[in-house]
Amino acid sequence: MRKLLVRAVLAIVATAAGVAFAAAPVPDPVVGTWQLDVPKSTFTSGPALKSQTRTYSQSGPSITLVMKTVGADGKEVTSHTTYLLDGKDFPVKGNPDYDSLSGKQVDSNTAKFTLKKGSKTVGTTSRTVSKDGKTMTSKSNITTADGEKSESVMVFDKQ
Repeated sequence: MRKLLVRAVLAIVATAAGVAFAAAPVPDPVVGTWQLDVPKSTFTSGPALKSQTRTYSQSGPSITLVMKTVGADGKEVTSHTTYLLDGKDFPVKGNPDYDSLSGKQVDSNTAKFTLKKGSKTVGTTSRTVSKDGKTMTSKSNITTADGEKSESVMVFDKQ
């Protein structure tokens, strides 16, 4: 009888641990540091960036992005945001072109975003992490704060 009770308690503990493990969010494949590969990227309108480093981290379902960009003019801009992929707007600090974004998960490796300045949509972007997790492609179409239309396909390598 005592062995049966011990087995039952162990089974309950193991089941509870399995449920807690299963409830933990799956890490987004974007988590990590990504460096722009300028030669592989295309900027069909607007000047090419000199560099960009994106660092993504995850805490529960929230993703934080810190993006350091050096523009064609040599000016460095750092922006950051913390967001959920739930379609709601989240603030972006430090970006002159947009001050909020909303994102949705398309599949396990792809997310799409709407970029806003004030309450006005100024662009869209998507990011896709390759199946091997080594490359990320970001496609953007935005009207900048200067009113210029800018399109790009940026390719990043995981660091």
